[in-house]
Amino acid sequence: MAYCSDDYEASFSMSRYRPPARPRARYITPEGKRRLLDELSRLWRQERPRVTQAVAEAAAQGDRSENAEYIYGKKQLRQIDSRIRFLQKRLDELVVVEHPPAERDRVFFGAWVSLEDEAGEEVVYRLVGPDEIDPARGWISIDSPLARALLKHRAGDDVVVRLPAGEKTYHILDVRYGQD
Repeated sequence: MAYCSDDYEASFSMSRYRPPARPRARYITPEGKRRLLDELSRLWRQERPRVTQAVAEAAAQGDRSENAEYIYGKKQLRQIDSRIRFLQKRLDELVVVEHPPAERDRVFFGAWVSLEDEAGEEVVYRLVGPDEIDPARGWISIDSPLARALLKHRAGDDVVVRLPAGEKTYHILDVRYGQD
C-alpha cells in the first residue's frame, strides 16, 4: 500500500485529540465554594456509600458479566469518583473573593450589573466564577465574552460585545456589589 498524505492527515482529523481547553478563572464567591463543598460532602458521605452497597448486593447475586445492576452500579461509582476527584482538585486551586473591590462603581468579579440593550430591554447579570454559572438567576461566568467586555467599566458606559452572531451594544445602568 502506497503512502498517501491525505490518509495521514485524515487519521489525525478522526482522532480523539482535542486542543487543551482555555484555563478557567480560579475565582469563586463564598456561596459558590460552600455549594461545591456541600456537593463533595454529599457525594463522599451519602452517594458513594449508597452506590457501593448496591454494587456489593448486585455482586452477591452471582454472575457479574450479565448482571445489569452490577455493571450500572460500577459505572455510577466511577462517575461519582471522577466528580469527587475533580471537586477536590478544583477546590484546592480556587480563590475565594470575599470582599468587594475598592472601586465599587466599576465592574469586577461578583458585581451585579444592570444593562440595557439596543432594543431598550433591561437585564441584570452577576459576574461569577465558571463553577457557579446559573442562567436562570442571571449569573454569568467571568470568562464569558459579555463579562470580559464589562470588566472595569462604570455605570453610564456603553460596551460593545463581540458575539458569534455579531456585535451587540449594551449601556451599563448600574453596578452594585452584594444585595444592597
